[in-house]
Amino acid sequence: MVLSVVQTPEETSSSFISSVFASRYVQDPLPRYRLPENSIPKEAAYQIIHDELQLDGNPRLNLASFVTTWMEPECDKLMMESMNKNYVDMDEYPITTELQNRCVNMIANLFNAPIAETKQAIGVGTVGSSEAIMLAGLAFKKKWQNKRKADGKPFDKPNIVTGANVQVCWEKFARYFDVELKEVKLSEGYYVMDPKKAVEMVDENTICVAAILGSTLTGEFEDVKLLNDLLAEHNKKTGWETPIHVDAASGGFVAPFLYPELEWDFRLPLVKSINVSGHKYGLVYAGVGWVVWRSKEDLPEELIFHINYLGADQPTFTLNFSKGSSQIVAQYYQFLRMGMEGYKKVITNCMASAKLLRKGLENTGRFDIISKEKGIPLVAFALKDKNKKLPFELAKALRHQGWIVPAYTMPANVEHMTVLRVVVREDLGRQLIEKLVSHIRSAVSELTDQAQSIGPRIAFTVELQSNEDQKSEHKGYLHIPATSIHWKQGESEITIKEVQVMGGKTKGVC
Repeated sequence: MVLSVVQTPEETSSSFISSVFASRYVQDPLPRYRLPENSIPKEAAYQIIHDELQLDGNPRLNLASFVTTWMEPECDKLMMESMNKNYVDMDEYPITTELQNRCVNMIANLFNAPIAETKQAIGVGTVGSSEAIMLAGLAFKKKWQNKRKADGKPFDKPNIVTGANVQVCWEKFARYFDVELKEVKLSEGYYVMDPKKAVEMVDENTICVAAILGSTLTGEFEDVKLLNDLLAEHNKKTGWETPIHVDAASGGFVAPFLYPELEWDFRLPLVKSINVSGHKYGLVYAGVGWVVWRSKEDLPEELIFHINYLGADQPTFTLNFSKGSSQIVAQYYQFLRMGMEGYKKVITNCMASAKLLRKGLENTGRFDIISKEKGIPLVAFALKDKNKKLPFELAKALRHQGWIVPAYTMPANVEHMTVLRVVVREDLGRQLIEKLVSHIRSAVSELTDQAQSIGPRIAFTVELQSNEDQKSEHKGYLHIPATSIHWKQGESEITIKEVQVMGGKTKGVC
């Protein structure tokens, strides 16, 4: 079953792909949804696909995505050189495995994991933070179940407490692995999880509380330190051992470089695992993620599989098996190339660009800024004009300039708000920021002018009755300039009629 349908009706109606530049190699159209009968020259295959891909959006102008869209040529070259290596085959590619282990240790140390100098960190590379969250959630579920079994208590109704602002991958985990998702609703002006309300929702079946370091909606950091303190006090009263997982997909490679004093990681005793996306501010192409655990005791041994049919004994804890080595190699390149200094420079520059965008939007006088200045390099904003359609129309208008700026409604309790969001990545330079603000200003003005040109409308109520002169005919006309209402004799009734007001003034309507 094909889950996504994005083609136009015209494309759907055609079962063939026509060739343009490739026509010197291929004269007949090729089937769209079945294998062609014959082979075609490599030049033709390349040109046909290349031409069609040009209709995709420009990745650098895709401001909806956190995912890295530019890397240095040297890293591109390394990725190409390692594309044909299957990362899971550790015995055949021991150096790639070693690079992965180095990355895990670098990340664990960056997140202040309590690791002795002679010991290895506990973690694994994943396809992205979605897989990382699945693995971390499974570890929490299994550990909770083991403890419940040992205590002779029911273990069939696990739950996770999160904010309503969590990314959809948390909902996927809950649905796929039969875990109830208990969401703390947002409130006006407070668009992240309230730690106090979160702790109030914790019960004996809660396998963990998930905090977000860098909300997808607004880029804001949740207060993990306060959550840790409140939860520790709650655990002491109840005798439970409810832990914390930090979803640092977006902020894990931001906070250590911009806010090193901020306590959100393994410095907090209840934080047992952290995930981070290497393909976001880790500066690697999609898709690579990481999950690290506080200690070996936080990852149940029964979740780890040991295989030997690829060579030596190989422990593995992943949802998928085979995957390319390119992203692992690219992540290690960035760690080696950038170091603490390089990452700090890049993230600092992104924040400076975000502030420039924020100021430019504020200067238009048309927007309320929803995102906080302290968070990830992101600007979320809402139109002061309460027309619910306008944000979506603005997003559509910006598409004509090549910009992809998402408009979306907020979660429960604040769903009346529609927000637009710009993610500032390394490749969104100052000149592009200035051009973006200019295009936004122009688009909003045009949309507003169009709305005003339609003119206001006035509604009035008219009681319809026949007049004396036309009473015998049982019908009559009531004439109003710019409109007429015709009726036949019958019961008196109240009719609502709308008349467009021209030029902002009424025209002969009393």
